[in-house]
Amino acid sequence: MSGHGSFPPPGALPGAAPSSAPPLVPPPPGPPLAGGHWHRAAHKPGAVPLRPLGVGDMYDATFKIIRFNPRATVGSAVLVASLAMALPLVVTGALTTVLDLTFDPGASEADVSGEQLAGLLGSFGSLLLGMVLMSFGMIFVTGMIAHVVMAATLGRLLSLGEAWAATEGKRWRLVGLAGLLFVATSAILVVYGLTWVPVVMAFEVWAAVVYGFVTVPLLIAGMFWFWVRVAYLPAAVLMLEDVGVLGAIGRGFALVGRHFWRTFGIALLTYVIAQIAGSMLAMPFSLVAQFAPVLAGTGATLVLVMVGFTALGTVVSAAFVAPFTTTVAVLQYVDLRMRKEAFDVELMTRAGLPAPTRPEAHQR
Repeated sequence: MSGHGSFPPPGALPGAAPSSAPPLVPPPPGPPLAGGHWHRAAHKPGAVPLRPLGVGDMYDATFKIIRFNPRATVGSAVLVASLAMALPLVVTGALTTVLDLTFDPGASEADVSGEQLAGLLGSFGSLLLGMVLMSFGMIFVTGMIAHVVMAATLGRLLSLGEAWAATEGKRWRLVGLAGLLFVATSAILVVYGLTWVPVVMAFEVWAAVVYGFVTVPLLIAGMFWFWVRVAYLPAAVLMLEDVGVLGAIGRGFALVGRHFWRTFGIALLTYVIAQIAGSMLAMPFSLVAQFAPVLAGTGATLVLVMVGFTALGTVVSAAFVAPFTTTVAVLQYVDLRMRKEAFDVELMTRAGLPAPTRPEAHQR
């Protein structure tokens, strides 16, 4: 898997042309430390230093990958989100024209005709369907970005087409993985919901309240555990290793291992950052959609404005959230392999760098 470009060397000016010179090789390692390990500078042929990564390393590499390869990261997310969000715009525009849709927010239910109600349901229903389709499309974006990140660790830039081609043969496995995890998550929630039936029917209200106080925190903790141990890494594993769906789940489970709390902390922090940033990016469009009745008054344009700006805000939010969260997750996969399997040595070999002759001091 090769790209048409490479990441600029450390210290290069942003936007400068990639250097054709071979990567600099650090000086030979110094004297061995206690335990036979050697202290040496980390190789960095691309966006990622080839050593166990800290949180700052991951976020720095994430923004570098997105910055220097926006087409294959942000571009893929925008393309998928735009195609999905085009559906509610087309449907709303058609309903506005064909049904002569009008909507007065101050009107009572009796004043809303069946035609208007059908138009509103169709319009906002298409918006919901568009979001579902976008979620489906983002599954493929996840697979593409996994290959983009792995190439970036070696100093290579994959184009959008190359990233898509790299997922060939595993795209429907990725869909199957997402479907399996969704079914498993839903089953856990359904089973827990069913446990409330005998509690509500057989016990007093106070007993049900106590049951809720005890089991809801346990459910939340269990869902976090399931997210990190079972659902967090399999997509990256499936894309970057020769395994099937179940093998990817088992492999991700094993990689997290005793690094649960560290993986959980970084994953949760990344999710919080992504949601805050995504909400801020979408806020201007959401405000326009919410204040559409004031801006557009009454009439057919009102629903179109509301749906249109909601769709646009969704696209803008997805342009940041999907690449950011996926890139960090793949970097956590790379980090765990470097910590547990000396994956950095393998990456050095792939990048054409001299592999270390002494074992590195990995955090086990």
